[in-house]
Amino acid sequence: MITFTGTINSSGKYFSLNGSVNSIGSYYSLNGQNSTSITNNNLQVTDLEVYQVLDGPDPKKTKFKMAESSLLDKPWRKFPEFNAETANKLKEELVDYGQDSETGVRAANILLIGQIGAGKSSFFNSVNSIFRGKITSKARSGSFEHSLTTVYRKYNVKDHNSGQTLKIRLCDTRGLEEDFAIDSQEISHILDGNIPDRYQFNPSAPFTTETFGFIRNPHLGDRIHCVAFVVDGSTIDVIPEKILKQMKAMQSRMNQRNIPQVAYLTKLDKVCPMVEEDAGHMFHSSAVREAVDKIADVMGLPRGFILPIKNYESETILDQNIDILILKALKQTADFADDYMEEQVEKMAAENGQGRKEKE
Repeated sequence: MITFTGTINSSGKYFSLNGSVNSIGSYYSLNGQNSTSITNNNLQVTDLEVYQVLDGPDPKKTKFKMAESSLLDKPWRKFPEFNAETANKLKEELVDYGQDSETGVRAANILLIGQIGAGKSSFFNSVNSIFRGKITSKARSGSFEHSLTTVYRKYNVKDHNSGQTLKIRLCDTRGLEEDFAIDSQEISHILDGNIPDRYQFNPSAPFTTETFGFIRNPHLGDRIHCVAFVVDGSTIDVIPEKILKQMKAMQSRMNQRNIPQVAYLTKLDKVCPMVEEDAGHMFHSSAVREAVDKIADVMGLPRGFILPIKNYESETILDQNIDILILKALKQTADFADDYMEEQVEKMAAENGQGRKEKE
């Protein structure tokens, strides 16, 4: 359909078009109309506007190409290969973890702490999914105004293939909020193993030594052996100051107890489209490396203690590369917990030996 060509000048109040609308084509449903009825059999118009349509690149494809070009040739961190052998080896190591431990502790307690919506509970669900062989949702998770976690939980993880329960417990607590700070003494009680599993948090009445269920003489197996801060990697630059202060205050109490800490950096698929496409690109992404550097500086942790992961969120089936990132992060955290427990056993042995000498 060509209504005019060249330049059309007005003639009085009208523009007389020099083209034709006899062939409208077959792309439109005319509902019984034709070119004559549409134009009223008249090619004179009172107003004429010309638009140009340019065939340009798709913005999404352009963004993807830019992200692809920013991938580094060499990974910025040494990491096992993303293949089935690595995934199976990591699973086996975690199933066997603690079998030959001389600490006498039944399971390593790893405390998950993070701002609401960062993926704290989703991390447990992701770990549980890997060992169940399917996507699961045992812990409540999602993005809401206030924390979905209202109960202190010590989650066990069972390997579906072997039937064994891992000697690792993931301890989930309330998410950090600007207006609802976790009581500092309550955190100390969690670290020291005074708070029982399934304790219901009450912001108006923090846990104290007089609270029902208070564990008065916790053993090493009751304490927290390593802390994993779960941080949204896509919002590092806008973490509220109140949240950072809470995290720093907690770190101070952890450092007093020599409890090791790591940070799980989540939602990096929002930082790099290539990671969204394939989690195996994680350590080739300059954007992810930059996020790791930033949170390491903010938290005062070595860069090797910042562990980039991707939780299962929109996925409906397991992904080998996502599994490997999560399993490797959990294995490193469990190893740090093991170091802490061994140190505590040595410390207690030394104190007992000193006590015997004093009695003699």
